[in-house]
Amino acid sequence: MRITMPTAVIEGTQLTGMPFRADAVIGTMSVPTLVQLVPSPRREEDMKTLKAASGAVRRHAELRALVQRALKSTQKGKNVGSYAECIADGVNGELGAGWSTPPITFWHAGPLAALSDERLPGTALRTLTIAPGTSVVAIDGETQATAWHELYDDPERFGLTYAELAQVRVPFELYVDLSVADARQIFYDRNVQGVAVAKNLAMSMDQRDFATRLAHRVAEAVKVDIDGRLVPFTKFVNATKRQVGKTEPEVVTLSAMRALVITAVYGKGGLSRSAETVHEDELPAAATAEQVEQYVVPVLARLIADHAEHFLSRSALTAPAVLAGLGIAVHHTTPWADPSNAMGAKELDRLLAGIRWEREARYWDGVAAKAGASGRLNFSGGVKDSGGRVADALLYPGTEAGRRIRGQ
Repeated sequence: MRITMPTAVIEGTQLTGMPFRADAVIGTMSVPTLVQLVPSPRREEDMKTLKAASGAVRRHAELRALVQRALKSTQKGKNVGSYAECIADGVNGELGAGWSTPPITFWHAGPLAALSDERLPGTALRTLTIAPGTSVVAIDGETQATAWHELYDDPERFGLTYAELAQVRVPFELYVDLSVADARQIFYDRNVQGVAVAKNLAMSMDQRDFATRLAHRVAEAVKVDIDGRLVPFTKFVNATKRQVGKTEPEVVTLSAMRALVITAVYGKGGLSRSAETVHEDELPAAATAEQVEQYVVPVLARLIADHAEHFLSRSALTAPAVLAGLGIAVHHTTPWADPSNAMGAKELDRLLAGIRWEREARYWDGVAAKAGASGRLNFSGGVKDSGGRVADALLYPGTEAGRRIRGQ
């Protein structure tokens, strides 16, 4: 008697995806599937752990090294913990709808074990089967993939449970059966071809950042008179660019407004924080978030309203460095300012009364800008470079810079 062999059954991890080209699909997978399918990059860089790992994991590590950069001792690796905390806050519902993670881009190094027909005609949805031991590498979004590993290794540390993580769907792209050279090219295209967002602009988009929220509230609190009609100042604030074009209706950037807010809160110490996230628990001693908002928003809104004509004419006042210097001056009027340098609102108004805000070299050259050979001013020095000089010129009328910006 001979025992017949069973009908071949294709085993492996099954994913549902929708092809968008002949060798790539998009879809979602669960967190348990992700951590089972893609080994932790952090562990693959631990030589002791890797030495004791299975042959499949060691082969995966070798393949990963061909198309990915290192985590260990790099900023990429340092970002994993904060990324995991951010994801955990989102999963826990602490961030509302204002959070997102981009799809992770995976490379399936060989052919699929199986690919079904359309699961429902006309939908393009198919079932993909990935054979056990097949190498799947994250060629873009690896920091996020590592963060999911961190969460799944110890969910309690992040205030989560395995059951909660099992309910999460992670979006992905999967490129199938590409060569190493093609996978490297995708890595290049995703990481080099795109233009990185300037950090200060990125900060101006972060609605969880305390300074960004205050900047929005300041702009919302101001109404300017345009031909007898009150128009919200928000219409003149550009929230998407580093610089405002001459033909655009906006006159100031949100990142510049944010610099005004930060220096009003921290004084000169805010100059170094212009490209950093501001958390409510990092405010100056003796200042609460509520106190800061209640003081800063109306004071800055009044200053903008009082100088609306200078904003609308795109004067020097709209330059980030000038706004940062103005914020430092405002800081001296706050309840939490150093008493030795404190002053009242009327004194600040007196100091600002004689400022020549016109964009002319005779006033601002060497203070907030540099004049070229043609005499044209360039305000590109930035907040950190020129904000302190502007503040000193505003606060000390008797100095050379103080006399210059007053036309003396």
